[in-house]
Amino acid sequence: MSIKDVKLDRSVVKVFSSFKEAEAEERKYWHSRTIAERLNAMELMRQSAYGYDDPNTRRLQRVLKIIEQE
Repeated sequence: MSIKDVKLDRSVVKVFSSFKEAEAEERKYWHSRTIAERLNAMELMRQSAYGYDDPNTRRLQRVLKIIEQE
């Protein structure tokens, strides 16, 4: 799944009275998800943070230098 395929559902919003309550609810949510769903979410967050969709499309450029020995 690509970051371009994901849409944010803005109709679901929860308000919490404390950060502790919000964190507990978030843990409960992620514990209810399968491992595959968790990994997929993690990959989407990584793509969002680094700004690209496919990690295989961009790589470090290799620079080769020929050095003549004496």
